[in-house]
Amino acid sequence: MTAYEKDNCRDSEERIKMMIEAGYPTVGKEIIKCTRCQLHKSTIKRVIGKGSSHPKVFFIGEAPGKRENETGIPFYGRAGKKLDKMIEYMGLSEEDWMVTNTVKCHPPENRKPKINEIKCCKPFLLAQIILLDPKIIILLGNTAEESFCPGRKLEWGIPVEHEGRTILKLYHPAALIYTASRIETQRVFIDKNRTLWE
Repeated sequence: MTAYEKDNCRDSEERIKMMIEAGYPTVGKEIIKCTRCQLHKSTIKRVIGKGSSHPKVFFIGEAPGKRENETGIPFYGRAGKKLDKMIEYMGLSEEDWMVTNTVKCHPPENRKPKINEIKCCKPFLLAQIILLDPKIIILLGNTAEESFCPGRKLEWGIPVEHEGRTILKLYHPAALIYTASRIETQRVFIDKNRTLWE
């Protein structure tokens, strides 16, 4: 991490406060102009989020992929189709959910985001959560877990409280593409937890 990146990551509390005071549209504007880590150099479009401005469920994925980088829309490709099926199975309407990622720019070669990239982007994620105030946060996979609650290991499909919020770790939709046997397990997790969003 460069000295510039360290300085920019240090002021995260001030950044969160500023975005909350300014309102949700400011979060998007700040994401678009952000140069706090190296990811901005290779990104085409920043991926802010998709969904309701009053969600019950707030999904957090890993990072924008190639198609998301081209469109600016999270979960646009094959994983997005799996997420759509999951949302449908959960019984959520368009007004019930919002989805974003731990980082807002596409990591080169679809690699996993680095810790410093996640840290630089986290104020955007936290501001989104505070402003949208969902009933539950669903972490889609291990990277979302590592980003949102670093140092804490969650059980798949078991809800917990974290910093005053209910969180639930489920499989990332891409994992359901590569390991189809997890689809049924994911449905069991969803069925056990429906009361969290219904």
